[in-house]
Amino acid sequence: MANGQGTLIAGGLVALGLAAAGLFVGQGLSRLREPAASVMVRGVAERDVVADLATWTLAVQSAGTDLASVQARADRDAETVRGFLERQGFTPAEIAARGAGVNQWYDSNRGVMNITIRQRFQARTGDVAKMERAFAAQAEIIRAGVALDDDGGGLTYSFTRLNDVKPAMIAEATRAAREAADQFAADSGTKVGGIRTATQGLFTITGRDGDPGPGTDTPNQKVRVVTTVEFRLED
Repeated sequence: MANGQGTLIAGGLVALGLAAAGLFVGQGLSRLREPAASVMVRGVAERDVVADLATWTLAVQSAGTDLASVQARADRDAETVRGFLERQGFTPAEIAARGAGVNQWYDSNRGVMNITIRQRFQARTGDVAKMERAFAAQAEIIRAGVALDDDGGGLTYSFTRLNDVKPAMIAEATRAAREAADQFAADSGTKVGGIRTATQGLFTITGRDGDPGPGTDTPNQKVRVVTTVEFRLED
């Protein structure tokens, strides 16, 4: 009887111990499943830049009722445009023809064929100041009798050295994100740990000083990038 009671008591203690161990393990697993505290912040970096490439596409048109005379007029227009650009300081390598097209339609009321030849030329240079002077003087082309077409494409400014500023701007945006996380941690009585996730946004180029559009309309541009970083928070 005594042996039986001893065995029963021992078995109960073992069962109690296993239950307690299971409770502790369960609590441990529950804590492991709990997500670690973190904060997600954004960091912004901006830099004012000046375009280093300017491209001007000019479209001209010559019209008439005789193909030979219209073609001769188109040839003179091409010489006028090239001459103007050369006088503005553009080299032959900076001037290129970008195609031509002919449109014909018969005017039954007048009994004639109307012919229009459209040509496109492109000036491309890294001398932005030179391009600005030429663009401002384009009335000289009109005074020479050349009809400029509105479908020319206009003047476009580009900043081509984006890769030169990317590393420093990404580092700057990341530092800004860390500063925001530090402030949050200070306000919440925690400390900032390591990075859990990080996402780099696209680099965007816009006009500086509130200029509208994508920035290609002005040589004064602003480069901007936003990074999103999730930091661990520690007690």
